[in-house]
Amino acid sequence: MHPLRIVFIGTPDFAVASLDAMYQKGYHIVGVITAPNKPAGRGMHLHESAVKKYATEKGLYIMQPVNLKAPEFIEELKTLHADLQVVIAFRMLPEIVWNMPKLGTFNLHASLLPQYRGAAPINWAIMNGEKETGITTFFLRHEIDTGQIILQEKVSIGENTNAGELHDELMQKGADLVMKTLELIEKGNYPCVEQDISKAIKHAPKIYTAHCQLLWNKSVYSLHNQIRGLSPYPAALSTLNGKLLKVYQSKVEVANHTFAIGTFVSDGKSYIKVAATDGFVHLLELQLEGKRKMKADEFLRGYDKTKLAIIHST
Repeated sequence: MHPLRIVFIGTPDFAVASLDAMYQKGYHIVGVITAPNKPAGRGMHLHESAVKKYATEKGLYIMQPVNLKAPEFIEELKTLHADLQVVIAFRMLPEIVWNMPKLGTFNLHASLLPQYRGAAPINWAIMNGEKETGITTFFLRHEIDTGQIILQEKVSIGENTNAGELHDELMQKGADLVMKTLELIEKGNYPCVEQDISKAIKHAPKIYTAHCQLLWNKSVYSLHNQIRGLSPYPAALSTLNGKLLKVYQSKVEVANHTFAIGTFVSDGKSYIKVAATDGFVHLLELQLEGKRKMKADEFLRGYDKTKLAIIHST
């Protein structure tokens, strides 16, 4: 058992990988803070966070505060006598919480800080066409994602990598970086580097419906990046003959054409693509309102071709 008394703070699957790595290595996790159970699904049954499910399975002490400043929660947290807190994918913590342990609180963030501070760094890195991103561990301070950097690791982004794939890669690499960070803190010999704010900072705000709307009067690469940056969730959005269309996978065809921007073009059998400013965006995987997710050829087999704006025969 490692001597450090650690409180882990997190909610989704992204956080579970690091919690599991800590547990498997025998770190002394004296408490886990996660989100309260929330109603979800058609029956609105209470849903437990991924972190709570894992912590319950391992018999860890769990706290689910609604109010992070509530006196009863603060007193409960103090009784754990944590030396250090590790936070991953959780809401903003008040100073009375993050400043409580003698060694402080460090966070794992899915970007190369100071770039892509905010709630959705994985999505925005892809949507902006970045070729690389990474992971960062840093100590918390008042302003979100601004604290001193402990460790960073770069990760390349493939031209067709989507947000789900990058999420999974960063989740695993992040768990490794958390372990390296803990080892350095245990030894009392770790870097603390101020973030370089002289750089042009790109932000990663929460994704809203407006960010998901595909505006076809853009370049094909911009649209392709938007689609993969929102896949598999929440998905890029368009409309086809008055029905909502979600697009999950695409490819780019750079070409001169005379079609009106936003025209859906198909051979009626194998492909469906949309005219953009400098070519076409092929819709490889899509979901029409009221239907399930399908590949393009399967979608076309069940769709009334006369409802497409243009049928282009090959």
